[in-house]
Amino acid sequence: MEQTMNRWLQLWLALCHELHQLFFALGVLTLIAPSVAGQVSVITERNDNARTGQNVSETFLTPNNVTPNYFGKLFTQKVDGLVVAQPLYLPGVAIPGAGTHNVVYVATQHDSVFAFDADNDKGSNASPLWTTSFINPSGGVTTESGTDQGCAPETGFTEIGIMGTPVVDPMTNTLYIVAKTNESGSYIFRLHALDITTGQEKFGGPVMITGSVVNSFGATVPLVTQHQAQRPGLLLLNGNVYIGFGSNGCDYNAHGWVFAYNAATLQQTGVFNTTPDQAQGGSVWQSGTGLAGDSDGNVYFATAAIGDFDANIGGMDFGDTVLKLNLSEGALNWVDYFTPSNQNFLNTSDLDLGSGGVVLLPDQHGRNHHLLLAAGKEGVIYLVNRDDMGQYNQSMDNVVEELSTALGQIYSAPIYWNGTVYYVGTQNHPMQAYSLSKGMLSTVPVAQSVLMYARGLPSLSANGTTNGLVWLLRGPSYNAPWLTAFSATNLAITYSSNLAAGNRDTLGPVAHFATPTIADGKVYVGTTTQLAVYGLMSTLRAIGGSGQSGPVGTTLPKPLTVKAIDAYSGNVVSGVTVTFSDRGAGGSFGNPTPLTGSDGVASTTYTLPSAPRAVSIAITAPAFISPLPYKETAQ
Repeated sequence: MEQTMNRWLQLWLALCHELHQLFFALGVLTLIAPSVAGQVSVITERNDNARTGQNVSETFLTPNNVTPNYFGKLFTQKVDGLVVAQPLYLPGVAIPGAGTHNVVYVATQHDSVFAFDADNDKGSNASPLWTTSFINPSGGVTTESGTDQGCAPETGFTEIGIMGTPVVDPMTNTLYIVAKTNESGSYIFRLHALDITTGQEKFGGPVMITGSVVNSFGATVPLVTQHQAQRPGLLLLNGNVYIGFGSNGCDYNAHGWVFAYNAATLQQTGVFNTTPDQAQGGSVWQSGTGLAGDSDGNVYFATAAIGDFDANIGGMDFGDTVLKLNLSEGALNWVDYFTPSNQNFLNTSDLDLGSGGVVLLPDQHGRNHHLLLAAGKEGVIYLVNRDDMGQYNQSMDNVVEELSTALGQIYSAPIYWNGTVYYVGTQNHPMQAYSLSKGMLSTVPVAQSVLMYARGLPSLSANGTTNGLVWLLRGPSYNAPWLTAFSATNLAITYSSNLAAGNRDTLGPVAHFATPTIADGKVYVGTTTQLAVYGLMSTLRAIGGSGQSGPVGTTLPKPLTVKAIDAYSGNVVSGVTVTFSDRGAGGSFGNPTPLTGSDGVASTTYTLPSAPRAVSIAITAPAFISPLPYKETAQ
């Protein structure tokens, strides 16, 4: 009887997951708790299972107000390690004993997960809503060190813990995440299912990720965990969590792998190896872009170089290939693929096709309805028919369209928005936009940015088909990146953190291929030590006290008064420290740093200097737009 009840429970949970995926695909998914109209959730890497990178429900941020005058760094939150995974965001989460919050979830390479109030302005003084750690140093459980990977990867990671972006199932309030640990010399990946309200384990988790396949020669090929990296974002599709693995960056004794686990039971449901007939190769990494999935349950991704290809002659190796997998009858198998005709050149030249992520496009009205985009280090964009991917032809590529670009090597995934595809170049190359009409890309860019060094994957915010902004981390190095916003219409820069006066918006060092998250008027960026939060700056409104005069050394009759107004709600803001300064003019304030009260008002008295002069009084507060200086006169 108990076994029958457990089986019915598993079936019920699986049905819930399937309904959730259906609602998600239809765009009618409800959020965890009743929330304010217009709020959006970011529950997976690059916003959706198609990996389009777009948030089209952004009502606050526009090209007109995302400028250094109105937009900037609001606050930061401390974390304990490098943030490689994209932060995730959910509004209206009920935290036991702490009320309802908009929450941003941040995972670190130190094997920790933090849940922060996404709107908290207390910065480093604010405690997380909860935090969970997967290590226990005193018990011999640590992160994997960079040297333990077996080589010196270009990323320079000093420790490896949580790398791939987690995924959230809002139907069950569960965050799925993969952590890597070193347990007395054993290197272990585990799939964790955490309650998003508490950080506690669910569904009997975590489970250790292990598996093997049998190659063409009858040999068993196991997952060798020490040299593998779990880089791509996790995919939740039709009740299963899909997890991609690649190499440590040096392709030493590592393959490309995809694992599938039942989201309700955490039982393994499928394993696929991209190059089982070789010693190594075919990594699945995509610069962190998540595996993509469609409504039919198909999974798409691209593999890397340092991996031969022989599937066209009956082999099992898929180097430099875009693969389509499907989970059926208890197995994860390939059902179609595309491999460029110059795969051997890509392989021997280390020009990974899989350095870029795969993006599934919305249904098109042309000859081919179901398309995907793929591009890698060679800088060639492939537009592929998902219903007939073209497989391999040594004479020509059987694809819908193939574009050679001036983007340089591509280490990112494109954005799709409003009939336009945006690709980011590297190494002093531009960002380029291509129009998409009737299932075909324009042969030349319709817009292009300034030349730049890109340091991350792009994101897009828009209000439907208007007010589009492309967000990107760029700059001379990963140690000195800039958060930049481009108008999606012409790719002109509207804001860049390095343009703010007085280093106001400085961003700390970030990981390779870091991705900003945009939600409900704010931008969230993980760094080596912090979560940095950018947004619209609130306003200090002048109320009274400017334009006075009096005898030298006397106190002005009216106090200097301002009111703090929140940029998002229009409400007054209490508890803000306001700083009054006469810039060394020689006067004095009753209180130079008053707090705003419950009415949002802060005021202070001012005693004029002892010598006649005009006085300009500056009034400032962190993350607030200041009023014009108050002008006073000592007579």
